[in-house]
Amino acid sequence: MRNIAVTILTLFSVIFAQSKVGSSAASFLGVGVGSRAIGMGGAFSAVGGDASVLYWNPGAMAEIKRSETLISKANWLVGSNLNFLSSVFQMKQGRSIGVYLLQLDYGQEEITTLDDQHGTGQYWSAIDYTLGLSYGGKLSNRFSFGGTGKYISQRIHHTSASSFAADLGLLYKTEAEKVRIGMSISNFGTDMIMDGKDLYKKIDIDPDNLGHNESLVAKLKTDPWPLPLFFRVGTAIKLLDVDNFSGTVALDSFIPSDDVETMNLGFEFIIYNKSHFQLGYRGIGNRSSEEGLTFGAGTTFYAGGFDMRLDYSLRTFGVFGDISHISIAFIY
Repeated sequence: MRNIAVTILTLFSVIFAQSKVGSSAASFLGVGVGSRAIGMGGAFSAVGGDASVLYWNPGAMAEIKRSETLISKANWLVGSNLNFLSSVFQMKQGRSIGVYLLQLDYGQEEITTLDDQHGTGQYWSAIDYTLGLSYGGKLSNRFSFGGTGKYISQRIHHTSASSFAADLGLLYKTEAEKVRIGMSISNFGTDMIMDGKDLYKKIDIDPDNLGHNESLVAKLKTDPWPLPLFFRVGTAIKLLDVDNFSGTVALDSFIPSDDVETMNLGFEFIIYNKSHFQLGYRGIGNRSSEEGLTFGAGTTFYAGGFDMRLDYSLRTFGVFGDISHISIAFIY
């Protein structure tokens, strides 16, 4: 396992040796979801344990002990809303299937022009989303794998772009589960190119002369943009396991194709296998990052015929202020 990890890290270090900040489409794919994972600073590829693993590392989905549906929401940057819905269904022989929807809604705003600077009475809106279908299983008591096929879409007013992509993940754990190692690659897919009726414009191809059609309709040409390719490799080590108390420290290396490589660090403390607290730091190594400390807490309870888990996390985001994430999970 160690030789595999070293080989993959070396390969991706060569591929992503140069940073290409802002060179990809669908940047919303890197926002991070799930209150528990956010509370750990995004160091979650080897931790798992809830339905948000479909986003972080589908290789860990088979390790979830019971089927689960998770709903998460956050008030994202500049008034947008981040919504996440994920379900993992456990089947026989260590197999599992999952489905998730990630949505970033920018809301709507009234359209203004030079002639109607107070508004035209019409509104524009924008929304990004991805819909994924996952499958995972156990290769042995220590190894598990998973993969996701997904559809990605971005729309602004009457112009949109879409793509298909795949995620792959692996998880390894020692016999006593003291150490876990997780790896995943996300968003391996086709380029995105904007298209729609907003690209049609009236033009005058010869403005210096008269006597010709001055309102020809032309279509603006847009270039294709690649998806941001993410590679994650992480380790989770159980440092404390005494009676009804346990503590885990996790460290993830995050290598994106459109930004610099960073490290995410997280710690989780669990009491009576029911309540948990997280502390993390996100974006270590990126001097221009606005992200930093993260905090989280949650508890499991029984209500309405379901075992349920309520989680809350807070992530600091520099000039953008603090962002709260809240999640509720139904376990069955």
